[in-house]
Amino acid sequence: MQGSFLKRIDKPLVILYVVFLLLGWVCIYEASYVKTQTSIFDISYRSGMQLIWIGVSIVAAIVILNIKPLFFYSWSYIIYVAVILLLILTLFIAPNIKGSHSWIVIGRFSLQPAEFAKFATALVIAYFYSLQSFSAISGTRKIFITILIIALPMSIILLQKETGSALVFLAFMIMLYREGLSAFVLLITVLAITIFILTIRFSSNIEIFYTEYLGVFLSINIVLIIAALIYDRYCKYNVKLKTQYILLAIAGLYAIAFLANRFVIHIDLIYVALLATVLFVFFLAFMYIDTLKRFYIMIIIFIVSFISYSYSAEFIFEKVLEPHQKIRIETLLGLKEDPQGAEWNTNQSKIAISSGRLFGKGFLKGTQTKLKFVPEQDTDFVFCTISEEWGFAGSVLVILLFFAFIYRIVYLSERQTGVFARVYGYCVMGIFGFHFIVNIGMVLGIMPVIGIPLPFFSYGGSSLLAFTILFFIFIRLDMNSKVNM
Repeated sequence: MQGSFLKRIDKPLVILYVVFLLLGWVCIYEASYVKTQTSIFDISYRSGMQLIWIGVSIVAAIVILNIKPLFFYSWSYIIYVAVILLLILTLFIAPNIKGSHSWIVIGRFSLQPAEFAKFATALVIAYFYSLQSFSAISGTRKIFITILIIALPMSIILLQKETGSALVFLAFMIMLYREGLSAFVLLITVLAITIFILTIRFSSNIEIFYTEYLGVFLSINIVLIIAALIYDRYCKYNVKLKTQYILLAIAGLYAIAFLANRFVIHIDLIYVALLATVLFVFFLAFMYIDTLKRFYIMIIIFIVSFISYSYSAEFIFEKVLEPHQKIRIETLLGLKEDPQGAEWNTNQSKIAISSGRLFGKGFLKGTQTKLKFVPEQDTDFVFCTISEEWGFAGSVLVILLFFAFIYRIVYLSERQTGVFARVYGYCVMGIFGFHFIVNIGMVLGIMPVIGIPLPFFSYGGSSLLAFTILFFIFIRLDMNSKVNM
């Protein structure tokens, strides 16, 4: 017998959602307040407009709660295709707004289809994985198809010049790990980011530590060390040379080169690093010939690919990234100072955060907020308003509420009996977690400013409605699972 509606709905998550709506609405009023505004309900101002979107979102939530879960399962691909077509259409009809072509403007209202692509992609991934639970499809092919599903909307959003929204799709990687993706992929991702940062950070032609290419030199050595550790961990077939001897041999080459630089002749250490790489690759090739084990070839590909990438990272930075993206990365890495440009947002944000002290300056009393020192303070940088007017205590409270929210989603996802609901739940958790971590990180100045909202707190009808749809589909799926428990 089915339980009542109220018994099946997850009350802690819904309560947190309502709390976020109320806190976010008040926060938007604080951040966008001007002296001419007489009421928080005035639709001529952003707090009033946000209230309208809150009403629309609540209606959408009620509608979703009354839809049978089979609808989301059966229509997932149709929803996905419809959103993809809408994204393509947006490329041609969207006006240029701050360099981005991602908004469809209808009178006073504007809609950003990229926000809705998140739940559409989550649905189709969940549907695909639920089908594969009854299929003999290989793990590699499953991951490849999943990446294609994610990459399609991500690529179109990149064409719209909306990099921040596109990067959010990387959050689906969390779901892939839950479903069995190898940790080796995580290693490759972290290594790619590390090499990119090292190469850009130390790309000057000034000789440091006997090399003019310190970033590439460090990258090559990191790749060699990781390759040696992989060799030690997995290559147990007729091993004739222990890993510690490989590392000692590389260290010996550097010792000889250092002494030569010190007392005999100048040798750029980058050539020593390349020599060590060539010798290690020849050794792996010999082991492959001796054992015919494919893993040796995989290590060779790993080494060659990442060393080639380390040499191309600077080209990617100079020729592929947009100028505003480059300057943000350079200021974050300390390569340039731009206090009136790229650093202005984060500097003013940090001033606002620190000025809040323990309990904040009080409601509508934040000077940084009221004097509009922080651009986008009611959207991407809304958290600095929380910190200035609510203080450290208020900021910690909001952060703890988000941790509780994300933890609860993980808990419910693990409790699902069906693959569709579990996979969708982890997609939801990944999206909310990515938005939360990156938004807080860029406000604190520890991450590049990529322009993504803080869920339920940042002003924006599209994001609020999309987050609500994303969230309440999961709530509805969870309610259905409780019927069968």
